[in-house]
Amino acid sequence: MNKIFASALMAVAMLGSVSEAEACTNFIVGKKASVDGSVMCSYSADDYGMFQNLCHYPAAKHAKGEMRKIYDWDTNKYHGEIPEAAETYNVIGNINEWQVTIGETTYGGREEMVDSTGIMDYGSLIYVALQRSKSAREAIKVMTTLANTYGYNSEGETFTICDPNEAWIMEMMGKGPGSKGVVWVALRIPDNAVCAHANQSRIGKFNMKDKKNVMYAKDVVSFARSKGWYQGKDADFSWKMAYAKPDFSGRRFCDARAWALLNHFYDMSPYLDWALGKDPNAKDMPLWVVPNKKVSVQDVENVMRDHYEGTPLSVADGSDIGGGIWEMPYRPTPLMYKVDGKQYFNERPVSTQQSGFVFVSQMRSWLPREIGGVFWFANDDANMAAFTPVYCSMTERPECYNTPGVDAVHFSKKNAYWVCNMTSNMVYPRYSLMFPTLKEVRDSLDNSYFAAQAGVEKKAQELYAQNPQAAVKYLNGYSVEKAQQMLARWNQLFEFMVVKYNDMIIKPTDKNGTFKKTLYGLGATPVRPGYPEKFAKQLVKQSGDKFLVPEEKK
Repeated sequence: MNKIFASALMAVAMLGSVSEAEACTNFIVGKKASVDGSVMCSYSADDYGMFQNLCHYPAAKHAKGEMRKIYDWDTNKYHGEIPEAAETYNVIGNINEWQVTIGETTYGGREEMVDSTGIMDYGSLIYVALQRSKSAREAIKVMTTLANTYGYNSEGETFTICDPNEAWIMEMMGKGPGSKGVVWVALRIPDNAVCAHANQSRIGKFNMKDKKNVMYAKDVVSFARSKGWYQGKDADFSWKMAYAKPDFSGRRFCDARAWALLNHFYDMSPYLDWALGKDPNAKDMPLWVVPNKKVSVQDVENVMRDHYEGTPLSVADGSDIGGGIWEMPYRPTPLMYKVDGKQYFNERPVSTQQSGFVFVSQMRSWLPREIGGVFWFANDDANMAAFTPVYCSMTERPECYNTPGVDAVHFSKKNAYWVCNMTSNMVYPRYSLMFPTLKEVRDSLDNSYFAAQAGVEKKAQELYAQNPQAAVKYLNGYSVEKAQQMLARWNQLFEFMVVKYNDMIIKPTDKNGTFKKTLYGLGATPVRPGYPEKFAKQLVKQSGDKFLVPEEKK
C-alpha cells in the first residue's frame, strides 16, 4: 500500500528499491494446495495512520452516460472520472459477490514510469474491477483496459487476483507522465502451489508462449528496449530485472517477508542469503513453491502473524535489546537509523504494528457463490486480533467495522479498529508479560468461528434451496453478530488486562479468570515479575557494577 509520504521514502531509496519499505504483504494458495479445495489469499494493509472501514459497494444498475468520479485511495485526491458500467456487483471488503478477491503490494520500481496525469490509481483499479468482474481473468482485463484507457497514476504494483478456481499474480507499471498506458504481466499460480509477495517485484522470466497461464502487454519487452533497459532476447526477459531490480532494501525488508511465508510450507533455506540481502550473488527465490502439506484457513491466518520466529531473522527471541524488557517482536520506525555516521536497520516482519486491516479470503467453487466466499477480517495487526467471518453476499455491515463519526483521529469504543489498537498498543511494550492473555482470547474466538462454520453453512444451504435471499440474510446477520461479539469481548479483554497488569505487576486469577481476593477483599498478593533473565544479563553486561549490591562485611 502506498503512503502519503511515499516521496520521502523514495528520496532515500536507490533505483529499483522498494519505495514502500514498510507497506503490505500478500500470500496466495492454489485450490489443490489447500485442505478443502479452496482458493485462498491474504492481504495485510500496512500504513501508519491508515484508518479503514470494511468498505461496501452495493450492486447497482447504471444509466448510459453515467460517470464515476475517481479519488486516489491513499490521498483522496480527485483524479477525474470514467463512464460507469451498465451493471456493477456487490463488493464487501476486497471480495465481491462472485467471490473474486483482489489484494496488492506496492514495489515502486522506476520512478520515471509513474504517469502523474493518469486517472486510475492502484486502489481505484482494485475496487472498480471488483465491481465489474465475475472472474479473476475478467478482473485482469478490466484493470489493464482501464489503465490503458485512462492512465495509471501509481507506482509499480503487484496484485493478487483470485476467484474460486484460479489464483493470479499481476505486476503493472505506467509508461511515464501523459502516456495513458501501462506495461504489465500476469501469471496464473499453479493449483498445487503457494505464492507470496511483499513490496518487491516478484515476477522474473515468464513463458510468453503459455497463453493459458500467462498474460502480458504486447510491448512488455519492446518498451524496456526503447528505454535502453533491456537488450536481450524476448525469451530471456525478466520483468523485475528490467523495471524494478531488487536491491538490499527490496530483499531484506520485502522479499524476506515472502521468504518467511513460504518457509512455513517449504524448505526455503537455500534462498536465505537472498532474503538476508547482503550477498549480491545469492540465489534468487522462486515465485511459487509446492507446499509440503495442505494449507488451511487457520494456517494462513497464523502465517500472517509471523515475526520470523525460528529463523536467523527472528525479532521474537529476545536476543537483542531492541524489543525492550519484555521481548517485543516489533521495532520502531523508520526502518533505518544512523549511529556514529553508520546506517543500521530494523527487521520488517510480516506482522507489524501499522496494519490497518488484514484479511484471509476463502473462495469455494462447489458452494453457491453467496455462501462459498468468506472474507475473514481483522481490523488491526493480525497477531493482535481475531479474524471474524464476513460472507461475500453481505450488504449490511456491522457497526464496529463502519462506525459513524469515527476516523483516524476520532476514537470510539464502538469501533473495532480503535478498540483493537487500544488493546494491542497496551500489550506491545510488555509483550511477553501480557501477550499470552490476549492470545488466549484471540485463539478462543478464532476457534469458535471455525467450529461453527460447517453448521452455519449447512443451515445457509438449506435456506438457499428454498430461497437464496433468505440464505443471504441469514449469513449477513451471522457476520454482523460475530463481529459485534468480538468487539464486546475485546472491550472486556482490555478492561481485564488493565486491572491484571496495572503498574507492571500481575494480579493472580483463578482458573475461571476471576481475580483472587484476600479476607479484606483487596486482592491477593500480586506477582512482581521483574526482568526476564535474558534482559537482566544484558543489563548487567551494559552497566557493569553500577547497580551491583555490595557484599556486607561480617
